[in-house]
Amino acid sequence: MAARVLPAGDAHWRPSNQMGVLNCDLGKQLDAAPLAARYWRLTPGQASTRHRHMTQTELYVVLEGTGRMRIGGDDAAPLTLAPLSTVLVEPDEVRQVFNDTDADALWLVVGTPPELANTLEMTAAQLAQLYPDGPQALPPELAGE
Repeated sequence: MAARVLPAGDAHWRPSNQMGVLNCDLGKQLDAAPLAARYWRLTPGQASTRHRHMTQTELYVVLEGTGRMRIGGDDAAPLTLAPLSTVLVEPDEVRQVFNDTDADALWLVVGTPPELANTLEMTAAQLAQLYPDGPQALPPELAGE
């Protein structure tokens, strides 16, 4: 098949394992194994995992709401992004998307090349590299909530 369609009403959303953020695995649902792409819907007060990748470059696109993101350490200034703003993050750079606003934020995140995503298959060293502060670290903006 040269093309596949995933109608919005047929998309399966589930909470992420670590932070409970609703996400939709587009690559899996479109039967496109080489495509690492997800929608992430962050409600007020939610954050994705603070993480890095070894080889994967990620493209973040804010689709709805105000996008908030920190790239680097806690001392790095957070980015505030309007809808359709885009951020490219190179491998090995720590990044975290979070929502400290009063409305949902919808992101499209696409990565290449796809990396091992099943944390159950990772070694302790791989997990420590992936999650430098543990898999549930909150950004300073949400740490007091």
